[in-house]
Amino acid sequence: MADLAEIVADLRAEGDQLYKFLLTLDDEDWSKETKFKSWTPNDVVGHLHFFDYVGVESHKGEEAFGAVAAKLGQKGYIEEYLDGATGKVLAERWIKMLHEMCDRFSTSEASRRLKWFGPDMGISMFTTARLMETWSHSWAIYDLKGEGREQFDRIKSIATIGVKTYGWTFVNRKVEVPEPKPYIEIKAPSGEIWTWNEPQADNKITGDAVEFCQVVSQVRNIADVNLEVVGGPANQWMEVAQCFAGPPNDPPEPGSRGLS
Repeated sequence: MADLAEIVADLRAEGDQLYKFLLTLDDEDWSKETKFKSWTPNDVVGHLHFFDYVGVESHKGEEAFGAVAAKLGQKGYIEEYLDGATGKVLAERWIKMLHEMCDRFSTSEASRRLKWFGPDMGISMFTTARLMETWSHSWAIYDLKGEGREQFDRIKSIATIGVKTYGWTFVNRKVEVPEPKPYIEIKAPSGEIWTWNEPQADNKITGDAVEFCQVVSQVRNIADVNLEVVGGPANQWMEVAQCFAGPPNDPPEPGSRGLS
């Protein structure tokens, strides 16, 4: 995995790219339902904003995080925090919070751990998780507008946590982990080839790195991308891959996510 300074810079750049796109939305776009859980752009950006705020509170210390975590179970707490902000006002609040989080993280020791929901997380992994969330959730808005997006090699951190959560995907579902781990060979936006695990002709995943990241973050169903998937373990994984924390989530149904 990249060092902390690089991941923080990647998160900041990913946020800035999304923010510039959000400024192109018409006022009515903000309340339109996307293909992601019928969330609107207001819902997506509000979600990112709130959990970036929780990240800032976690960085302040265990007591600050605990105070937020205790309130999270209260009905309407997130809505109260967002205070009715929508559209470009919400976007402005979110990007300021994301920059505050990045500023804090950039001055931290790489060995620092942050409190979160469940086990503590190393700050590099936490920052990568925020990068993954920002990148993956924003697809719903790009898809809503029928817009493509320029991709960068900063998605390598997302691909890496996708690979690292191979076993966890199955453990989280309380099923046996298929062995061996499949060989991964994917092409980065720059054209560079990224690989993980031992080469195996009969158990592998090859293709586009963006599509791989879409599948492991459940932005796309494996049936809707052009990855080559060979072998039992590889196929079993791609059917349920989940690189984010929380209870087991099923990928979107085939054909249900994509450009509107």
